[in-house]
Amino acid sequence: MERKKITPVDIQKMKEEGRKITMLTAYDYPTALLEDRAGIDIILVGDSVGMTVLGYENTIPVTMDEMIHHTKAVTRGARYALIIGDMPFMSYNTSEREAILNAGRFMKEGGADAVKLEGGASVKEIVRAIVKAGIPVMGHIGLTPQTISMLGGFKVQGKDAQTAQRIIEDALLLEEAGAFAVLLEAIPAPIARRITERLKIPTIGIGAGPDCDGQVLVVHDMLGLFDRFTPKFAKRYVNLSHEMLKAFETYREEVLQGIFPTDQHSFHIDEKELEKIK
Repeated sequence: MERKKITPVDIQKMKEEGRKITMLTAYDYPTALLEDRAGIDIILVGDSVGMTVLGYENTIPVTMDEMIHHTKAVTRGARYALIIGDMPFMSYNTSEREAILNAGRFMKEGGADAVKLEGGASVKEIVRAIVKAGIPVMGHIGLTPQTISMLGGFKVQGKDAQTAQRIIEDALLLEEAGAFAVLLEAIPAPIARRITERLKIPTIGIGAGPDCDGQVLVVHDMLGLFDRFTPKFAKRYVNLSHEMLKAFETYREEVLQGIFPTDQHSFHIDEKELEKIK
């Protein structure tokens, strides 16, 4: 069966049909190419690029220009997946006009299919304005890294009735504002299940249990490429950092010992031509 480009409508249809949705982050061409070949439904160009690729302490310093740069690389690699640009801190918080312009940059310059932004009740009108401008929006509630200082660190959200109720209300407000899906991060599984059951739009979980309509992981966590910390909710499928380190060390030793390069890795010239050279 020939694959076709996935749209937000397709993602919503997957919920209706009870099909699980797969989502991963990517920040470059080769990763996006492989994720697309693997059949991943959604690729998020996350502002997590700040920590996993750019070496920042958190996501706060990431700029729009940096996000556009990485989004362009991802859209060159993925032909079929729905590509979402993650709106960085302060790119949508100051005014509806600026939010629409920055969301538009992801589409026009980056080639993204949609954008994601963090927050619930506080951003519902921003979401409504971006959607009205013709740009699909994925919401993001629960643990929202851009406001981590207000949340008191990387902690599970919604562990008491009051905060859990607020998260549920945030999800409903995002749906009402026109979001096509909502990402639920680091919230108790029973709360995520309630949200998933109440919403008509899909939920994508990261540390939100098995009952969400889909799941997402940061690709560097699942591949073992980010060594500062590994969240409890992240499953490491392979330890690529270990394999890469071994390869780098082996290369260094082979160069030092004269083992690499060999004749196999060298170019040659005809002996008669060589004799003509003084």
